[in-house]
Amino acid sequence: MTTPQDLFLVSLDIPREQPVEQGDLSLALAGAELIDLLGARAITLDDGRIVPGPVLTTGDRLLDEAGAMLVRREPYETVEDWLWRRGQGLATAYRDVLEAEGQLTGKRRQWYALRDRDDPKADTPARRHAADRWWSHETVLAGLATSLRIPDDRPPAPEPDDDAVATVLVAVGDAVTELEAVRERRRIENIAFDNIWRAP
Repeated sequence: MTTPQDLFLVSLDIPREQPVEQGDLSLALAGAELIDLLGARAITLDDGRIVPGPVLTTGDRLLDEAGAMLVRREPYETVEDWLWRRGQGLATAYRDVLEAEGQLTGKRRQWYALRDRDDPKADTPARRHAADRWWSHETVLAGLATSLRIPDDRPPAPEPDDDAVATVLVAVGDAVTELEAVRERRRIENIAFDNIWRAP
């Protein structure tokens, strides 16, 4: 299992009042891919730009696809630009892959039900892996979840030791905040437009 897959499942299964926005999740998934590529030494970061290393095969289709999409010419791509480019529709892509692999049940589940054995369909290896990583309060997954405002009443996870990972986490948080600001501007514009048409 990969960090993006774990994050996708956490976004589904942690109870919250409103579901995670798909655009926010797509940005965070793109960041999670970068973190896994950093861990595989397929990339490094240089002043916020993604420097590709040797082409590697990770065994995960979407992660390999991400590696193939890296800009391999100078001045290389910034982390921020990657999030917006790679993130387009990425949540749907991860959902499709997990469904195809039989890792989703087709219905929303409560997170605590993951540890119950009364519904074998919900107890998939992917969900168990994501649950174990979540409950261990792993730094990267917790940081990405925080960007998505996924509820967690535990003390904050420790900061990552790796500066490159920390850079990606900050970029994800900034991108999600920027996207929310865009949505808010559109809501205000739509309200103003509606008010014009309703005016006598």
